[in-house]
Amino acid sequence: MIPNYDCTANAGACEFDYQAAQDAVDFFTDHLQLIEGECANRPFMLEEWQQAILGNLFGWKRPDGTRRYRTSFIFVSRKNGKSPYAAGIINYVAFCDGEAGAQIYSAAGEKEQAALVFRHCAGMIQRNPALEAKCRIYRTFKSIEFYGGTCFYKAISADAKTKHGFNAHCIVVDELHVQRNRELVDTLVTSTASRLQPLTIHITTAGYDKHSICYEIYDQAKRVMENDGADDDEFLPVVYEAAEDDDWTDEKVWEKANPNLDISVSRDYLRKACEHAKRVPAYENTFKRLHLNIWTEQDVRWLPMRDWDAAPKVNITEDFLRGRPCIAGLDLSSRKDITSLVLLFPLDDNTFYLQPHFWIPRDNAVQREHTDRVPYLTWERQGFLNATEGNTIDYNRVGETLLNVMGRYDVQKIAFDRVFFDGIKQILDGQGVPVDKLIEFGQGFLSMSGPTKEFEAMVLSRRIVHNDNPVLRWMASNAAIDMDAAGNIKPSKKLAREKIDGIVAAIMAMGLHLTLQPDRPSVYEDRGIISL
Repeated sequence: MIPNYDCTANAGACEFDYQAAQDAVDFFTDHLQLIEGECANRPFMLEEWQQAILGNLFGWKRPDGTRRYRTSFIFVSRKNGKSPYAAGIINYVAFCDGEAGAQIYSAAGEKEQAALVFRHCAGMIQRNPALEAKCRIYRTFKSIEFYGGTCFYKAISADAKTKHGFNAHCIVVDELHVQRNRELVDTLVTSTASRLQPLTIHITTAGYDKHSICYEIYDQAKRVMENDGADDDEFLPVVYEAAEDDDWTDEKVWEKANPNLDISVSRDYLRKACEHAKRVPAYENTFKRLHLNIWTEQDVRWLPMRDWDAAPKVNITEDFLRGRPCIAGLDLSSRKDITSLVLLFPLDDNTFYLQPHFWIPRDNAVQREHTDRVPYLTWERQGFLNATEGNTIDYNRVGETLLNVMGRYDVQKIAFDRVFFDGIKQILDGQGVPVDKLIEFGQGFLSMSGPTKEFEAMVLSRRIVHNDNPVLRWMASNAAIDMDAAGNIKPSKKLAREKIDGIVAAIMAMGLHLTLQPDRPSVYEDRGIISL
């Protein structure tokens, strides 16, 4: 059985060929041996869940005798035997599909992962003299020729120099979530157009980038599951996952994402990993993503989004803010990227309101929305982001906003990072922005650690009011931190998977606010504040 999906519900004129399904299962048992671990050199005995996938993939036939399913998404947690299973499918297609001039590819995000699937394919063949006699293995090129070269298999990675000119019959994409972009996958899938019964199989664990090709196909699989293939009867979705609101410490929950639990996945190992995640919050997302197949907002957790989303909702009006004191953080970018201004308003002794402003070049916004599915243009239409015409940010627009907010609110100081500041200083001077209010704020651990920890504590205690600004939430979900040997922390743009400029600006504003409090020690006591 395929979890939460009925293959018979919308089969139409397709019929299930039991013998074809059994032939695929028998090929694994009768001809393939595993190459590593406790079961090395033993027949590849498929578990029931693996038999169900294989049987449905190769058993369902159209009226013309070709396969019903052309695409499958197999979503299963780490250590459930994905790579050997992928290799077995490749070998079955190569030896048994009967496709003239078949080109078979396994694709991976990195060379090492591509080599892993090839190693399983080659190792299984070398353990069966009858199969080995029908092919030639080229380890240097990670390729295998079958039947005198009329059919071949090749392992490729995203950094392969040549990705075009293929005529693929079968594609197996291993660990789809690590693909840096969609180029390799799209190139391979479109190369199957001339084949009679092409097959594309995506095998992966969950990731943390919901703007990726992996999440796009995952989302498609979930939609197919919801209506049992009514809108796509060629797509076989296989999803083993825990739910986001499940208790991730419950062993019953582990079974939902690990069909090979107690077989290739040790329950004792998961217990130890779970205990580690309880002790080390930064490991919690890793445990959820790799072992429970839960999509997480970040690779290593910093700001828990459940706490961010639980922030108080306050009706903040312009009349309420007018003339109210605030501190600003200005995170300038190259003129081709995002620039962020965040105003930090103390609402009382414990709660702060964030008012963010963002700018991006329109040309960049259009490209990013198309390639990375970041909804910049939607955010612009909703009034959450400013897109300036062309391929660079118009700093005059930034200056105009600074003048505007200074006219409406009591902006006491503006923290900024000196990097990129020279490009805007002259414009601000020309517009009459009072540069004496601009305070350089260092980006090292000395300056950033205190306000970063303070900002984190306020998010966790739900004392930051952001009123669900979607751009700021996106940046919060991307945020990652760097830590030095002394335990100091700061936001890291290098470690973050996407933009975090608004969070950096908010932390700078928080840091400057803290230095201006008379009862708090200043991080600038040793070197003083630099005013311009």
